[in-house]
Amino acid sequence: MPVMEEIIIYTDGGARGNPGPAGAGVVIERNGEVLKEASRYLGTRTNNWAEYEAVIVGFEEAKKLGLKGKPITFKLDSELVTRQLSGSYQIKEPTLFEQFIKIHNFQVKDFPHVTFEHIRREKNKEADRLANEAMDRGK
Repeated sequence: MPVMEEIIIYTDGGARGNPGPAGAGVVIERNGEVLKEASRYLGTRTNNWAEYEAVIVGFEEAKKLGLKGKPITFKLDSELVTRQLSGSYQIKEPTLFEQFIKIHNFQVKDFPHVTFEHIRREKNKEADRLANEAMDRGK
C-alpha cells in the first residue's frame, strides 16, 4: 500500500499601515520536511489582500515543485481569510474578489484536493518571518 503524502503549505501575509508596505511568506512541507520557503514584497496593499496573495504564492510554488493534483492543506493564521476561502464567510471587500478567483482557478485547474485550516499565530512563525522579511526588503 502506497504511503500517503502529507503536504502542508503555511502562508502569511501582512501590511504595515493597512494599507501599507506588504509582504507574503510561504513554507511548503511534505511529511514534515521543508521543501520550499518563499517570500514576496507586494507593494502597498491591505493586510487581507496580502493574506490572499500569500495563498496564491503558495499555489505557484507548489506547482513549480510538481505537486499539482496532490492533496494539500493550507494553514493560515487569518481566521477571516480561512473562512472566506472555505466558503463559510462572504467576501465583502471588492478588491479581494480578483484574488479569490485566482485561488479558485488554481483549485479547479491544478489542485482539486485543497483544504484551508486556521491555526494560531504562534504555529505560523516561519511564514510570518518570511512575510516580514519581504516587507523589510521592499522599503
